[in-house]
Amino acid sequence: MNAVLKSSATREDGKIVVGVADCAVSNDPTAEIITYALGSCIGVTAYDPVAKVGGMLHFMLPTALDKEKGKEKPAMFGDTGVPLLFRSLYALGAEKERLVVCAAGGAEVLDDNGHFRVGPRNRTILRKLFWKNNILLSADETGGNISRTVRFNLADGAVTVRHRSKEWQIWPH
Repeated sequence: MNAVLKSSATREDGKIVVGVADCAVSNDPTAEIITYALGSCIGVTAYDPVAKVGGMLHFMLPTALDKEKGKEKPAMFGDTGVPLLFRSLYALGAEKERLVVCAAGGAEVLDDNGHFRVGPRNRTILRKLFWKNNILLSADETGGNISRTVRFNLADGAVTVRHRSKEWQIWPH
């Protein structure tokens, strides 16, 4: 059975497109999940190579300061979106111990003066959540000041990052 659990992700040319503040998971081995324009936002991918289940989260902000907003749009925030991604994967048969987790984005692209520092704050919340839950990043392409697109192939778990005309695979390396 091939299932896709998603909030408002869309299909485009056979790809599952995860928008800003969105999450999608699938056990369809032919699926490719993609998200565009990760600036200060972070894209998190997680893949269970045994269950052949994977998913992607594109979160905007580190924490849901308003608990109601966090319940309404959990994928918008790191502190509510990461648990949503993992629970959705577990519902499709993934196991935490087997997950290959990658992250991209978290750049400082909006404010040269460093007032808001959304990218660094997003990177910090991600690391705190993973440390607290004993999760290691298998690959990390975060920081800097560039916008990234991330493609995630469920056939083999490959995660590819693109910036302008340059593209590179961050997992497996």
